[in-house]
Amino acid sequence: MTTKLRLSGFFFVGAFLCATQAMAATSLPDFRQIVRDHSSAVVKIIVEQSPSPSGRAQPGQEQIPEELRRFFEFRDAPPSKRQRMGMGSGFIISDDGFILTNNHVVEGADSVLVRMSDRREFDAEVVGTDPRSDLALLRIDAADLPMLKLADNDDLEVGEWVLAIGSPFGLDYSVTAGIVSGKGRSLPTEQNENYVPFIQTDVAINPGNSGGPLFNLDGQVVGVNSQIFTRSGGSIGLSFAIPSSVASNVVEQLKQNGQVTRGWLGVTIQDVDKTLAQSFGLKRAGGALIADMSTDGPAAKAGLRSGDIIVKFNGKPIPTSADLPHVVGLVAPGSTVEVELVRDRKPQTINVKVGGLDSDDSYALSAGDSDEYRGNRLGMEVESLSPESLEYYGISGGVAVRSVVPGSIAAESGIRVDDVITLIDTIPIQSVETFERAVGTLSDGSSVPLRLIRQGSSLFIALNLSD
Repeated sequence: MTTKLRLSGFFFVGAFLCATQAMAATSLPDFRQIVRDHSSAVVKIIVEQSPSPSGRAQPGQEQIPEELRRFFEFRDAPPSKRQRMGMGSGFIISDDGFILTNNHVVEGADSVLVRMSDRREFDAEVVGTDPRSDLALLRIDAADLPMLKLADNDDLEVGEWVLAIGSPFGLDYSVTAGIVSGKGRSLPTEQNENYVPFIQTDVAINPGNSGGPLFNLDGQVVGVNSQIFTRSGGSIGLSFAIPSSVASNVVEQLKQNGQVTRGWLGVTIQDVDKTLAQSFGLKRAGGALIADMSTDGPAAKAGLRSGDIIVKFNGKPIPTSADLPHVVGLVAPGSTVEVELVRDRKPQTINVKVGGLDSDDSYALSAGDSDEYRGNRLGMEVESLSPESLEYYGISGGVAVRSVVPGSIAAESGIRVDDVITLIDTIPIQSVETFERAVGTLSDGSSVPLRLIRQGSSLFIALNLSD
């Protein structure tokens, strides 16, 4: 009897384990059909580029690994007269030969060769490039090609399964899978531009995957693999892809015009932290705070001001300042949109006619010299700016900070020597006299926003007055 019970127990445990394994297997996605249906539209891109006059590799090629680097595999030929070879990935987006890849894959190329999965090869024409989004559109002379579809929207969710196909380290048509780790990641370029809300995944992406597609389980392309975060030169589970909405917008403009124009407001923005939120009378931190603006830019023409906090643009919430360029960049120049903002602690809605990015202006702001110094209850000395300094800054008034007492209100609030103060709360600062009057109106225990120029950039800080 005991033996029969033991045998029954073994059979039960075995059946349970088999059932558990079967359930686990059925809960995992099967990528085989996606690979069968869509891998033929993924291509390998081989470029040739003339070596630099010195015969050395371009700066940065030897600096592997590099955090958040643009990954691009080079095979340098020792003789300076030979061409350098580079490789990346791409995918066909129309049956008449249009191919999407990364800009950094083909940037500076003398020739671009596209190799299909059936080993056919075609010379490719670079139709147009967009360095800001790191996308490039190619075309080959062929017809009736397999093609991939860019997803119509960005309804991708964190935790969703995704699949990549590309040629990492030259290993053609490698397939890797993972999940979406995050969305809307802000990765500013070397020019501090930020127009792509990157998709973060843990898919194994390596040099050579650049420009390849990122699929969802429906076989739609939801992103274009573009960057990795690495300390080793290979994947550590932090990869970034350009969303399909950005890619679709860029492709359409490159097809029509050969270049890309983005929406532009002409503002300098900063994040709103908890302290600033309190000083502006907000219930919680959020939005994009306008720190500065072009005097003849779209924002200024529409009546926006420094100190306004944009909380919604064209119907889309702006949780952080990094979200605003993503939304503005997708708006066609010339379009009029609603901007919801907070001004003087009150909500407002203003219609803004969005301009084009090429209209952007740069600022050169620095501190000037004068002989007029004053002290005040904040624990700092300031001086009025000379007419020459005001003209140089492009501002109508302000005071320069010449000293800050350690442990004072100014020091505790983060004010530094050579900062140029232009606004306290809602009072514009024209001179030392208006500065003193503004400071005199402040109540003990209050927190108010203070606008200043620091090293050429405008920003707000919260001025906290002790009880």
